[in-house]
Amino acid sequence: MLYNYLGLGEHMKDNQKFFGILMPLFSLPSPHGVGTLGKDAFRFVDFLFASGAKVWQMLPLNVTSYGDSPYQSPSSNGLSYYYIDLDLLKEEGLLKKEDIHDELYGTDPQHVNYEYLFYHRLGTLRTAFSRFNKQNQSFRKFVREGTYNDFAFYMVLKEKNHYRPWYEWDGEERNYTPELELKVKKAYKNDYLFYAWTQFEFLKQYKALKKYANRKGIEIMGDMPIYVAYDSVEAYKYPELFAFNEDHSPKTVAGVPPDAFSDLGQLWGNPIYDWDYQRSTGYAWFNRRIEENLKIFDILRIDHFRGFSAFYEIPYGREDAKIGWWHDGPAFDLFQDKTDLPIVAENLGVIDQGVIDLMNQTGYPGMEVVLFGINNESDEDSNKPWNASFNAIAYTGTHDNETVMGTLKGLNEEQFSVYQKVVRRCCEFLKIPYRDGTLDELTDTINRLAMAYPCLGTIIPLQDLLHLDNSARINRPSVLTNENWVYRASKKDFSKKLANSIRHLVIASGRS
Repeated sequence: MLYNYLGLGEHMKDNQKFFGILMPLFSLPSPHGVGTLGKDAFRFVDFLFASGAKVWQMLPLNVTSYGDSPYQSPSSNGLSYYYIDLDLLKEEGLLKKEDIHDELYGTDPQHVNYEYLFYHRLGTLRTAFSRFNKQNQSFRKFVREGTYNDFAFYMVLKEKNHYRPWYEWDGEERNYTPELELKVKKAYKNDYLFYAWTQFEFLKQYKALKKYANRKGIEIMGDMPIYVAYDSVEAYKYPELFAFNEDHSPKTVAGVPPDAFSDLGQLWGNPIYDWDYQRSTGYAWFNRRIEENLKIFDILRIDHFRGFSAFYEIPYGREDAKIGWWHDGPAFDLFQDKTDLPIVAENLGVIDQGVIDLMNQTGYPGMEVVLFGINNESDEDSNKPWNASFNAIAYTGTHDNETVMGTLKGLNEEQFSVYQKVVRRCCEFLKIPYRDGTLDELTDTINRLAMAYPCLGTIIPLQDLLHLDNSARINRPSVLTNENWVYRASKKDFSKKLANSIRHLVIASGRS
């Protein structure tokens, strides 16, 4: 056993049935263009507490780059400086009122504008850093410990190279050497310390929020992407971790094959790991990565967990995922010393016996998605409530799905009839009332269905609790669009009426 995290994942550890809400940090309301770690995050914790929720599930907190996806970050552990709250910096004396220009982030409070953030947020943070005491002993210790120094080093080079990916850089910076790193840190010391400070400040604000949540009995579930981006400090500095050619280009890249949802499959483009090398090190890099995540989160969801059993790889340079092949992953060898960690496995996708065996060996809770279970009449569907495991978390849908209301609005007459029929059968099985007089009533019925699943946990995205359509959808997988990762809630959404309604549902389902 590598780690000992007492007090983490209490609801999982004690097999206490629980309810949680999926709410990305960027989706919180705030006047500063994107959700932050400030007062509105604390207000959301109060809403969770009032609603009877025990878990706040976030998406990855990683800094974003091209495409704005937190699953494609220039650093596996770099935390997004966009989430640093400007009002808290003002309370620290690092910003003045006239330093904060909210008009620079657009006039649409319902959507994040990452372009505006990119051009304006760092300048405000640099102003705050200019007033920060660089001799602060806690900060100096933080830099010496070095957990986020790779991130800081890479961001200096990214900025110096006009934010192009490392494989488009010129001259000596194109290829990493320890000598280059020392040279950059010396020549751009203030910039390097600035990026380190963003991590220091983020963690200070985040830990205060997490402490507040934990005191109210609410645990935070984080999310760890299985892969890192090709444009990342890991691919740049540690090429031995990946299946690269001699010229540092990927041999193959990650994705998933065509399925019922996509004729072209999903081409993610992440480099594939060299699992032979990883195994030879005792999985040291992955061990550190999981350990660092569990220093931040109470529970850790690992994305695309089936990729550890077998992963789909696509020839580098293709424009879709139609051609590719499956290759064995490390399977239980990676997780045999981690079976008592508070990990949730995202076990969706093509599920074969290898995935089933890995889930059984680790004992990690998997996921059951109600929207997958009610779109067909097959009794064998693993997402049906009569097939669902207790050791799982039921979701109406994930951040990659349409919302429940969006799904219902998009159905033709024949499809809608199937949904009605299957939802009615599921409700009869779980002995809960079925109502479908309006789309709002049917959405509410599906939420109740998820709460009644015989699973350890139920987590519902905020949009489904609000009955929002696809205008509030979080992500459309493998599609580059400015409609992804932008949804933001309003303060009025977190009403006492909604909290009381959810609490009654939580109590009725035995998840209080």
